[in-house]
Amino acid sequence: MTDTCLYIVSTPIGNLGDISARALEILQSVQLIAAEDTRHSGRLLQHFCIKTPMWALHDHNERAQADKIVQRLSKGENIALISDAGTPLISDPGYHLVRKVRDAGFRVVPVPGACALVAALSASGLPTNRFAFEGFLPAKSLARRQRLEAVVADDRTLMFYESPHRLIHSLEAMLEVFGPERYVVMARELTKTFETIHGDQLASLIDWVKADTNQQKGEFVLLVHGAEAEPETEALTPEELRVLTLLLDELSVKQAAALAAKICNSKKKKLYQAALEMKSSD
Repeated sequence: MTDTCLYIVSTPIGNLGDISARALEILQSVQLIAAEDTRHSGRLLQHFCIKTPMWALHDHNERAQADKIVQRLSKGENIALISDAGTPLISDPGYHLVRKVRDAGFRVVPVPGACALVAALSASGLPTNRFAFEGFLPAKSLARRQRLEAVVADDRTLMFYESPHRLIHSLEAMLEVFGPERYVVMARELTKTFETIHGDQLASLIDWVKADTNQQKGEFVLLVHGAEAEPETEALTPEELRVLTLLLDELSVKQAAALAAKICNSKKKKLYQAALEMKSSD
């Protein structure tokens, strides 16, 4: 390491063997490690015989600690940021610090590694070309439902973190909003001894989780199959278009569609959708 910088160092999410050689080298050589929970991270450092000093950096002190870290960087010290597990800043504190360090003119260097959401997605069997990470759902039921309703029509794979004491509440809220047939994958305790990755339609998945209390313990990633795209509207025949156009001059959309369907022996839904589009383009 030649340039003074802040390293964003990923650590294992369970299996200690997942830490990289580069991460170990940096944690050994920096002058300070900023950790979300120094007691928790202390066990990791002790396992690898790393004796670098640590500072606590969490939601409640991040802004104050950021100023102190910038001061130490100004003195030529290299510093590493780690979270309790996985890649820092993913549903964890740190972005205020990173912004402050970058604004002060210092380099911020990512050291890639484990990340629960990426690990879960890679093994889920769900589409990976487009996905959206929503973090943790709100604790209160109304806010949780509103958050889900905001993404119910999203066709990307949706990803959520969840804690054991809110798992059932979140799954049941998904059932209400997404419906019983939406496919969901639950990834639990990734890389750990009791790792579980199980997918099913929501109603069946909830029954499976409730039937086994062991599946309600640990740390969870919930992955929801995106909404199916609405089928394209079937094109009108020339006769359907002629009749519907004439009727729309005299009747409401609903009345015109219903009467056109009778005259042309066509599907009312198709004509109603076409009538809506014709009216909106007027």
